[in-house]
Amino acid sequence: MANTSNFRQAMREAQGQSLVGPNVIANALPLVGGGLVLTAVGTFGGLGVLSSNPGIFMTTFWIALIAELVLFFVARGIAEKGNNNVALPLLATYSLLSGYTLSGLVFVALSTQGVGIGGVGFAALGCGVTFIAARQIGSNLSEEDGMALTKTVSLGIMALLVAVVGQVIFSFFGIYTAGWLEIAISGIGVFLFAGAAVVDFYILPRTYRDDQYIPAALSMYLTYINLFIFILRLIIAISGGGRD
Repeated sequence: MANTSNFRQAMREAQGQSLVGPNVIANALPLVGGGLVLTAVGTFGGLGVLSSNPGIFMTTFWIALIAELVLFFVARGIAEKGNNNVALPLLATYSLLSGYTLSGLVFVALSTQGVGIGGVGFAALGCGVTFIAARQIGSNLSEEDGMALTKTVSLGIMALLVAVVGQVIFSFFGIYTAGWLEIAISGIGVFLFAGAAVVDFYILPRTYRDDQYIPAALSMYLTYINLFIFILRLIIAISGGGRD
């Protein structure tokens, strides 16, 4: 959920501005699609490791996660300076690592009765439907409504991040989230990142020029990856795959 900082920065830059990059989203979409394909490749790689050598998965997971976080900030900084030739391979690597760290959740989904490949496909379909709806809504928001939604979603995602970090910390001590609470957190996550998808179509053309399509693509990529994660978490929780 690294796009929390993206929202805060974008709000400051977009406040009171008209469109500065009317075509930036169209320019970014091929990169978003390519990034999602690489994420799928990384996920298949992680599932392969889990199937063939599960003992090393957690070690490689943490290495990939740390590298992913470092690459996010490095790639975003380079992209915002306009150095696309350096940023593109970094973002490609970031997408692969993101898929690898996502493979654990996908493995749980595939192993959960009532979820399986159908649940994974439903989560992906949900992201596609959200994209279509968000494009229509976000592109037609007024200045007042757009900024109000951006602030609301930004605050909500920050609160959600605190809740998820708390879940991770408690899990280290053997304390797991109750089923009903996991459903609530996942449902709120779906709602917030669906809102973030709408915000992207409002705020990105007011933040980035048409030639700054790489940071715009990164923002959209993060939105849909997180939306996929929370939809899948919600499906798993409803199916009873989480810990009670």
